[in-house]
Amino acid sequence: MHSVLGEKVTMPVEIRDADAASAMFLADAGAARKILSGMALEPVVVAGRAICSLAFVRYIDGDLGPYHEFAFALLVRRPGDRSSTGVYIPWLPVNQSFTCAAGREIWGFPKEIADIRITRCGPGKRCEVRLDGRLVVAVQTHGGIPTPSRFGGASIAAYTRLDGKLHSTAWVMNPSDVRMRLGGASVELGDHPAAEQMRSLGLPRRSLFTSQIGALRMTFEDAREI
Repeated sequence: MHSVLGEKVTMPVEIRDADAASAMFLADAGAARKILSGMALEPVVVAGRAICSLAFVRYIDGDLGPYHEFAFALLVRRPGDRSSTGVYIPWLPVNQSFTCAAGREIWGFPKEIADIRITRCGPGKRCEVRLDGRLVVAVQTHGGIPTPSRFGGASIAAYTRLDGKLHSTAWVMNPSDVRMRLGGASVELGDHPAAEQMRSLGLPRRSLFTSQIGALRMTFEDAREI
């Protein structure tokens, strides 16, 4: 159990209802290694390129309350251990203070408060993230075809730095109402400094594929020191 802003948070944290959209990209491997410098992690590399994703989630019902979130993530693993593949999230803005504090204190997620607007655009969705009134990033997905989910109950390792040490959190996803397509995402980077890491990876560029999840349940376990 944890205490966050005077409230108790029991583990695992449950997300009972959310929806999400994400896009996967090939990225500059050298820039990815710089982002991971000092983390005892390395990027997963395919044909000489790293893999990153941009995702946004609308949390509707969960233990941390309702909020919006944007995630900029890299696919990573611990050196020499192919079984350790997971994600490292360099930037994770949210629009509510309680989840911001909980994410930082419990797991070490790099959350900060931002203006995050998620809207429906025809068959797709659009997310705009602003800091200090300036655009950082806008991502728009363009729908897809219904796809059976193959990831129900799958546990993903989410790596973070907590108290200066590498930690791993078991993140379990149960998606339904999934739509996917090749390509299918538009990305705009703004002039705020928070966009520079994404720009260093070669974004904006054409996405490999996109997905939209109409109903998403998740659990987050306690962070475990590696």
